[in-house]
Amino acid sequence: MSDLQNTNTVFYNDMKEIILNARSNAVHSVEYTRMMMYWHLGERIFIEEQRGQDRAEYGEYLIKNLSKELENEFGSGFTHTQLTRARKFYRLYKDASKVHSQLNWSQYRMLIAIEDDDKREYYELEASNHAWTGREMERQINSLLYERLLMSNDKEDVLAVARKERIPEKPSEIIKDPMYLEFLGLKREAKYYEKDVESVLIKHLQEFLLELGSGFTFAARQKRILLEDDEFFIDLVFYNRLLRCFVVVEIKTHKLTHEDLGQLQMYVNYIDRFEKLPDENPTVGIVLCTMKNDLVAKITLPKDNVHILTS
Repeated sequence: MSDLQNTNTVFYNDMKEIILNARSNAVHSVEYTRMMMYWHLGERIFIEEQRGQDRAEYGEYLIKNLSKELENEFGSGFTHTQLTRARKFYRLYKDASKVHSQLNWSQYRMLIAIEDDDKREYYELEASNHAWTGREMERQINSLLYERLLMSNDKEDVLAVARKERIPEKPSEIIKDPMYLEFLGLKREAKYYEKDVESVLIKHLQEFLLELGSGFTFAARQKRILLEDDEFFIDLVFYNRLLRCFVVVEIKTHKLTHEDLGQLQMYVNYIDRFEKLPDENPTVGIVLCTMKNDLVAKITLPKDNVHILTS
């Protein structure tokens, strides 16, 4: 390719990037303006309803009549339900500066439906920190991400990580048990081969990384290791930049056995001894299985184990 062709290609790509960025910014600007419109509507409704002696009854009367007028003139975006949400939006976020501009009205609609303040804050911060789309945020809420993390972590620690007040120190602060893999779309079959599940996970890698948690990057699939004349293959290898360690994932389409844990421990030991850099943390191993016996895992693994997990 000639220098002129190279120049033209670079020029074209630059022009394309400018246009795409402008379109993206325009969409974001519209979404933010729409969100703040509902905030201002909620503010005005809240102020007006304070004039009624019976605030709850007067507020309901006010919104009911207002929605009729606005819906007739401006359409379905101003129904009774939407105006009720707008009022709640303002009451929960009276300080407009604390509304995250990275999120949109659809996402705040999901957030204001959450009654627990800590839970709402967690999803709001995580959605903003990781640029979740509305669909990703809905999926995380519906899959009970917050509740699953609280099963093995202190609530204040979970919130501190979301607030960026601390960096996760333990694998359990990021990795959930159980993991929800409904996005794989697998039919209900009597049996699946592990390679089939692995293949589908790779096809849905973006969703799987979201389910795994923060800071994960994909490193290898079917990583071959040779121990003298014997070769083995690690199903999946990831790296977590927050924990600063490799994460080995083994897929088992049966109930967890002590042999599975022994196999995973061998893989973890191999990565630690031959792949890990001196300044990196010990490798984490995860067995994804259909069912597990916690006592078997507890007896098989060392008492102080924190690096071999089952889910």
